Amino acid sequence: MNTAARAARAIQGLLPNKLPPSLRTTPANLYQVLSRYPQDGVGQRVHQIRWTEKGMQQCYWTVTKTRLKLEGNHGKAWGKLYWKGKRISEHEERITGSLKYKWNSGAS
Repeated sequence: MNTAARAARAIQGLLPNKLPPSLRTTPANLYQVLSRYPQDGVGQRVHQIRWTEKGMQQCYWTVTKTRLKLEGNHGKAWGKLYWKGKRISEHEERITGSLKYKWNSGAS
């Protein structure tokens, strides 16, 4: 086992078995994804995983404001919707489906 692999294994041994939302990298609810970024994700592009699964390209929200609570498991988020590369929202609006669907960063 090389030095890098040993170091990675040692670091993983220090982490709790169940990682907090801010350290996970898998798709999750919107607030858990946003909690991974500085300023609680303001300025990030996020999309629902199901949009990618349905073949919808360049669909995403640009997050403009967040209020996260319970260590990033719940909260509220606002943003502007872009659908197939075109901005749909003229003004920021509340992002819906935050807990109901799985989210990931970037565009679909």
